[in-house]
Amino acid sequence: MTDREQRWTEHLGEMRKRIIIVLMFFVLFLIVGFVCAKPIIDWITTDILSGPLGRNLELHIFSPAESLSIFMNFAFVVSLVLTSPVALYQAWRFVQPGLTKQEQRATLRYIPLSVVLLILGLLFGYFLILPFIIGFLSLLTASLGATETYGMYEFFRFMFRIVIPIGLLFELPVIILFLTRIRILNPEILKKGRKFAYLAMVVLAAFITPPDFISNILVALPLIGLYEVSIFFSMRIYRKMKAEEEAYEASWQEREATPGSEADWWGEQPKD
Repeated sequence: MTDREQRWTEHLGEMRKRIIIVLMFFVLFLIVGFVCAKPIIDWITTDILSGPLGRNLELHIFSPAESLSIFMNFAFVVSLVLTSPVALYQAWRFVQPGLTKQEQRATLRYIPLSVVLLILGLLFGYFLILPFIIGFLSLLTASLGATETYGMYEFFRFMFRIVIPIGLLFELPVIILFLTRIRILNPEILKKGRKFAYLAMVVLAAFITPPDFISNILVALPLIGLYEVSIFFSMRIYRKMKAEEEAYEASWQEREATPGSEADWWGEQPKD
């Protein structure tokens, strides 16, 4: 086996180890989420159906397996939120050997920020986007003279299809900052790709929301704003990185220009 093949084998083994750790935590938090699902379901049912919409609707179960599917869906969401910092930390550990000390410290700080953005995205989707969409669709139903009868499983699946993608898309700034830190992206690339990024966000917004213009705009505008915020912070980080590189170059040139500094740099004492 060549050195290159050996390195690839070591990298794949390390990746498998990290993935196994993440899966173990995911299963553990899945059990926690299943246990905690009932009070969450009760609260959401009361809040959405009797709160923002000001209506009392009954949710129905149309097959015996739907109740288990509902519990598993909520358990999955709880596990997703709780596992996200573990997954990010394991990803950081995987790329850590290829980062400098400063990059390691900087990228490690992104993990709590990522969790905060995920929770903010879920709250934004639940408290702002979902009530508006449900209210809009209810008006369309009323205009048809139809009576609303919601299946509980279908209702929650509809909610997850809106809230979860929005929560994940709120991770965009952290992803861009991380890729900037490891020198895969830079502000110039982000600026040049702005129009393509806008198009992608509009398409994503249309994909996760019902086919109406207002819902698409309500989701697309915050995503575009997050992209612009990401560019701003990417510029700040990139300038800081350039300043660090210039300071390192100046320090290295000063060491080379000073007699005996090269020996000191390698941890040796200059000989008499």
